[in-house]
Amino acid sequence: MSASLVGSEMCIRDRYKSFGYPEFNASGEQILTTYNNEYSNMLMDIRVYKIKADEERIFCREGEEIAILLLAGKITYIFDEQKKTVSRKDVFTEGPWCVHVCSNTKVIVKANSDAEILVQCTKNEKQFPAKLYAPKDVPWGYSCAGKFGNTAQRQVNTIFDYDTAPYSNMVLGEVINDRGNWSGYLPHYHPQPEVYYFKFDRPEGFGASFIGNDVFKSIDGSFAAIADSKTHPQAVAPGFLMYTCWMIRHFDNNPWLRQNCNEDERYIWLHDAKF
Repeated sequence: MSASLVGSEMCIRDRYKSFGYPEFNASGEQILTTYNNEYSNMLMDIRVYKIKADEERIFCREGEEIAILLLAGKITYIFDEQKKTVSRKDVFTEGPWCVHVCSNTKVIVKANSDAEILVQCTKNEKQFPAKLYAPKDVPWGYSCAGKFGNTAQRQVNTIFDYDTAPYSNMVLGEVINDRGNWSGYLPHYHPQPEVYYFKFDRPEGFGASFIGNDVFKSIDGSFAAIADSKTHPQAVAPGFLMYTCWMIRHFDNNPWLRQNCNEDERYIWLHDAKF
């Protein structure tokens, strides 16, 4: 194999990254994935914003749907002739508020206090009614309780997916790992791209993110970009709670469906193991 061919293959291999540690810029924006950065294979534009009290942000995109998730603080959503003031102490103690709108729908977010929001976008020309999701609409539920010696027990909510919003090209949900526990376990995979955004209940908190054969350190504000049917279990260090916002992009004519997730066959025996 020629040196030029090897170099070409390395460029292709290195074009996309699997993990990121972005910082907030001077305007309070943290850029995760876009349609043309090194995470473009996620097929989503995902950003987090820190908004100061009395500040307003306006979101409206042509040809794209938008989900605006409150992570912390008190804000007012103004959209589609609706106005709703909501609050969330933090992602660890209170459930989510989220506005989901279609292309060319303007959403104004006004901060009533210092606040933090996550904005998930993807290409979608379909028209659908704007919807505000409240904590009562997406209650937390425990997953894997009593399995694997309770080492994978975690809280999960799904804000919307194909079953509840078939008009959307996205999935949005949240997970809270119990201290020292795993999530995404057993190791599983699916062809649709997925992004995990991590937060911890203490600034020194950390975890481990496994993407295929690679391992990355999860810290507050970091994210995983998962593609190519790679397995992606996660773990958090003892002593810390880890929050994960999980976001999936459906493929055309091949949406992500919960029942179609594939578990790594090497670990299926653990379902019947005694701990």
